[in-house]
Amino acid sequence: MSTRSTAHRTGRRALVTLTATSAALAALALPATAATHDGHMTGDYSIEIDGANAYTESIAADGRYIYTGSIDNGTVYRGLVGAKTLEPFLPGGQDGRTEVTGVKIDGDRLLLAGAFTGQFFIYTNTGKLVSSFTVPDTGAPTLVNDEVVAADGDVYITDSFRSVLYRIPASQVNAPATGAHRTLQAAYNLPDYVSGTSNANGITTTPDGKSLIIGYWDSGALYRLTLATGEIRKIDGPALASADGIARQGDTLYIDRSVNDEVDTVELSDDATRATLVSERTFPGIDTPTGVAISADRLLVTNSQMNNYLYGAPLESSVFTVESIPLH
Repeated sequence: MSTRSTAHRTGRRALVTLTATSAALAALALPATAATHDGHMTGDYSIEIDGANAYTESIAADGRYIYTGSIDNGTVYRGLVGAKTLEPFLPGGQDGRTEVTGVKIDGDRLLLAGAFTGQFFIYTNTGKLVSSFTVPDTGAPTLVNDEVVAADGDVYITDSFRSVLYRIPASQVNAPATGAHRTLQAAYNLPDYVSGTSNANGITTTPDGKSLIIGYWDSGALYRLTLATGEIRKIDGPALASADGIARQGDTLYIDRSVNDEVDTVELSDDATRATLVSERTFPGIDTPTGVAISADRLLVTNSQMNNYLYGAPLESSVFTVESIPLH
């Protein structure tokens, strides 16, 4: 029995326990309809995933494509912005990629976090493997969860089961696509780590690009990490338990809260030391949202059905979807 397979099962059991503990939380569904205006959808509508048992955890979008990935088998799905279906782009298992959580786009690079496998992958937008990475095998569980691209092009990656933040230099992100394999290097130690819980999860930058904002899934706290000094401080604001993916536009954060089945809008103060909850949104059919991205004037939210993945219970729907809702 390998260390990594043991860590996978241990991590999955830990998330099952966390989800069960929070299962009493619920949100009221608000009615929503989709309509067209000048040929564009204006209400809420679903984008289907062309794959069985997709369990798509995260999502990213640029001006042309939408990407999402499966935590169950590592398949990456892609579709044109405005398309009603996302289709397989990178097959599951390719290059040893059997799980995908965080998905980000950086120019012509596609960044993929490898969840319980402790891996991370960088591809070109044509599907060539630039390089892959693995966390140091310390024997501790790992959940390589989400990532963000800083202003200087460096990539920072959360590990929900370890108290570290990894960094990949921009030079490696933009290196030729040789398929090289490297070890993920820790750049910072994170505070308030609690063993056996899911800690650092969603991550984004501050509006000035000088700091990172990191959300903790279990405690619901937000932290600001100043890159120039390494100073880490908790942001004053409400605890948003089960906070998962984070997307930012200006001073506004959009945070999906998986167990709560809602997407929260949070406003940052000018110095990013305080956060104010502005709204809590939901929609019919919302199902454990774990990823959120901004695409023009829309929010894209994954209906991951992660609760079924963790429990092994029958699916609520055999069709996996991403919900597109108005930004405001």
